[in-house]
Amino acid sequence: MKPSSFIDISIPAQRLVLVDEGRVIKSYPVSTAKNGLGELRGSECTPRGWHKIRAKIGVGLPIYSVFKARRPTGEIYSPDLAEQFPERDWILTRILWLGGLEPGKNRYGSVDTAWRYIYIHGCPDELMNGKPESHGCIRMINADLLDLFERVAINTEVYIHE
Repeated sequence: MKPSSFIDISIPAQRLVLVDEGRVIKSYPVSTAKNGLGELRGSECTPRGWHKIRAKIGVGLPIYSVFKARRPTGEIYSPDLAEQFPERDWILTRILWLGGLEPGKNRYGSVDTAWRYIYIHGCPDELMNGKPESHGCIRMINADLLDLFERVAINTEVYIHE
């Protein structure tokens, strides 16, 4: 049964919609996986189905803060930093770490969303062009992510679908 308050992520629309008590509260553009949809570890695909926010990371940090392995590096993203480290997959501003809720589909074993480290996170705003280009995560514009981060709680359900 679908909850009355949740996050809805449409892969075809590349949109994240925040639903509260059955009403759309906000809608944001996102970028999902360049490799499409899929649940297998190592696939670099965005996992489908029902998930929950298992952790909120980055409270109080400045916008464009850089994360590695869910820890702030102390760096603030800039074009100069991007030039110094062109190979980095930038995780910026905040992290909403997802955990799957469907055993065998996106939870446990080789399909476990949490242990694939799938997040909703900020990325360099210039990479947000309406196309799927991530390595599996759901990328957002940093200001949008800050807004969403303040509106959701740990255990908020997230539905990712075609």
